[in-house]
Amino acid sequence: MVQLAPAVAMDEVTFRSDTVLSDVHLYTPNHRHLMVRLNSVGQPVFLSQFKLLWSQDSWTDSGAKGGDHGDVHTKEPPSAETGSTGSPPGSGHTQEEDDILGEEAQGSPHDIIRIEHTMATPLEDVGKQVWRGALLLADYILFRQDLFRGCTALELGAGTGLASIIAATAARTVYCTDVGADLLAMCQRNIALNSHLAAAGGGVVKVKELDWLKDDLCTDPEVPFSWSQEEISDLYNHTTILFAAEVFYDDDLTDAVFKTLSRLAHRLKNACTAILSVEKRLNFTLRHLDVTCEAYDHFRSCLRALEQLADGKLRFVVEPVEASFPQLLVYERIQQLELWKIIAEPVT
Repeated sequence: MVQLAPAVAMDEVTFRSDTVLSDVHLYTPNHRHLMVRLNSVGQPVFLSQFKLLWSQDSWTDSGAKGGDHGDVHTKEPPSAETGSTGSPPGSGHTQEEDDILGEEAQGSPHDIIRIEHTMATPLEDVGKQVWRGALLLADYILFRQDLFRGCTALELGAGTGLASIIAATAARTVYCTDVGADLLAMCQRNIALNSHLAAAGGGVVKVKELDWLKDDLCTDPEVPFSWSQEEISDLYNHTTILFAAEVFYDDDLTDAVFKTLSRLAHRLKNACTAILSVEKRLNFTLRHLDVTCEAYDHFRSCLRALEQLADGKLRFVVEPVEASFPQLLVYERIQQLELWKIIAEPVT
């Protein structure tokens, strides 16, 4: 459990060793991260801002057609996360909160994504934090607007919803999925907080429950974030992009993610592309008495197994994505971050 110090600054929060902390925020210890509320289980929720180095007016026709992306206009990256102007209507934040965050404001609201998140959580609640892999995935989506433009996409294990929000700047519909009413409610708040970004691109984000351990989608109207039959039909008839970030930290869950990817790919009407983001984390284990990457190694073995899957219906082509594209989002792009593309296409 998190033990709070009297002050609300993130770098003054203390916590026990049984918590998990995303190191995204450790690299900006002097940046203001405003604590805005306690969530339904008593965890402190913070509001952070991330700078977009893009202009929605600068995407060229050649980029939209999948051509040369060199015409994308970017701004010179600042040294850290930066602030924003006031919250859009319906965000639920006070003027005082906006004033505090606005002390560092630069640029227009369309240059900022604002995310509510927790800072340190038990392992089962890590989706409530912001992770570097989600920032890399969002960055790639900004770069590959041509891939997402006008499509229907689904994010698995969306966490705070950051990547789904970015995807909605180009996609027609984004299904932002995860499990847990509190986490999904946080997604919904973040989508409302950044509704101006999706509105500018004409995209819609729908927050839905999707449990990797269940074969079917929840359609019970009494359950929050359940699916309607119309949404299920739209999902299976139109989805062409699946994406996920930082969901490969537990072997059993990694197995469930890949089973879900395969199941969805087989149910979709169209061929699809999955984009996966992962951070290769080094850990010293007593079992090996050495530094290992067990979770990452298991992720790679699942990629190989998926590529070798032969059921006569689909074939899966797995390709690494070079993380050398222009950076359109301010974060630390370390060498341990990786992107992988999986193309699912019918066997002919």
